[in-house]
Amino acid sequence: MIKEIQLRLLPQEAASEQSLKQVAARETGENSLNIQAVRVLKRSIDARQRTVYVNIKLRVFINEEPEEQEYTPVSYPDVSAGRTVIVVGAGPGGLFAALRLIESGLRPVVIERGKNVHDRKKDIALISREHQVNSESNYSFGEGGAGAYSDGKLYTRSKKRGSVDKILQVLCQHGASTTILADAHPHIGTDKLPRVIENIREQIKRSGGEVHFETRMESLITQNGEVAGIQTHTGKEFMGPVILATGHSARDVYYYLHNQKIPIEAKGIAVGVRLEHPQELIDQIQYHTKDGRGEYLPAAEYSFVTQANGRGVYSFCMCPGGFVVPAASGPKQVVVNGMSPSNRGSQWANSGMVVEIHPEDFPEFAVHKELALMKFQEQLEEHSWLNGGMKQVAPAQRMNDFVQKKNSSDLASSSYTPGLLASPLHFWMPEFITSRLRDGFRAFGNRSKGFLTNEATLIGVETRTSAPVRILRDRESLQHITMKGLFPCGEGAGYAGGIVSAAIDGERCAEGVVMIYK
Repeated sequence: MIKEIQLRLLPQEAASEQSLKQVAARETGENSLNIQAVRVLKRSIDARQRTVYVNIKLRVFINEEPEEQEYTPVSYPDVSAGRTVIVVGAGPGGLFAALRLIESGLRPVVIERGKNVHDRKKDIALISREHQVNSESNYSFGEGGAGAYSDGKLYTRSKKRGSVDKILQVLCQHGASTTILADAHPHIGTDKLPRVIENIREQIKRSGGEVHFETRMESLITQNGEVAGIQTHTGKEFMGPVILATGHSARDVYYYLHNQKIPIEAKGIAVGVRLEHPQELIDQIQYHTKDGRGEYLPAAEYSFVTQANGRGVYSFCMCPGGFVVPAASGPKQVVVNGMSPSNRGSQWANSGMVVEIHPEDFPEFAVHKELALMKFQEQLEEHSWLNGGMKQVAPAQRMNDFVQKKNSSDLASSSYTPGLLASPLHFWMPEFITSRLRDGFRAFGNRSKGFLTNEATLIGVETRTSAPVRILRDRESLQHITMKGLFPCGEGAGYAGGIVSAAIDGERCAEGVVMIYK
């Protein structure tokens, strides 16, 4: 017999399978010896009150063994003889587009400008050790895209739960822990995600698809007004309809589209800093006790949002037990991002703290209005590079000093390995951003006592929250509005934000290709 029960437990009761079996026996009235297994279907932490609870939906197997798999696997056929579709970019949008094409009998050829996910590690390490940024292999470019080495969080606000569940199950099929199917805020971890990505690549190849690394799209090939393929920087051509999933940092692609007069538009983004606290302090604040998370609770998270002078100010990509990393993708840039390993075990917590900005905020870029937000990103990242000493050292300031417009004479210890340089962010960052951040920090400090503190450090700058450009496409077919055969996809096209939403959009674009070409 199988029963499903909803539980509200103390953390120690939810800490292990054995303790959950004991709770299940108590709740069902069964002898504990008859409980063969329990499976967590949903799990979330409720820390709104002094006493912290874990909400769990539990499937209990009474005198019955559980099914072998916790997910429904997808069957991927051999598509060696199928029609070829070009997928530009091997981030989550591109990879999930390729898998969905295979499901439908089409043959994906994936073109990725960066290196495979394993070889990327060496180039990423050089950014911290030698302050060298390889413009084709970094935290943004390479197999797995920007998410591969920037955290692996899978939380999304998408309302399409069926699609979300499918993405999570595919990730499990390729090696992710099945805990992501249950957790309210699922997370793979930067240390675990690369193996999952490699497994997806191997599945594409086993099914007859191709994956080409260190191969950058140089231009689109058009025939009779229709996109018929791409030409790469080596001069090689790949023919077929094109799913364009190049990610939010492929600025050369935006320049190319703009120069070719292919319709695009500026899109609002959010810009600010990366804020780093001691994780112990965040645990104490969020769990309402000086003892912090104790033995049974995970590293605490937070989420803040407020309005300041008509614009949203909010936390973004919160990384408990994580690290701040250098995310530049070219010369004369200092950009920061956050990541967490699967155990979320570092002594620091960080998140982006950003201000919503709109294209109309930048009349000085009106001559290139479609690229206005991108121009602003470039400008701010260069200012960060200059104020960090023209290396990958990041400019930084203590949090309360920033709010009070005071210079920081020293800085707290940090996870950011290239190093920090004390800098008056309040002075050189644009006032329309810093004034709103100050208001936001005061509001967050009032809401959570102890959050606004000089134990926390602002690290500049956080600019890659989303794409600054939207590549226009038809709502139904998902093709570009003026170019048949081109399917703008994912975060880089302005239609997603994060691993799961990009993967969902990749599947949708693949389905658009199938609708027209199969």
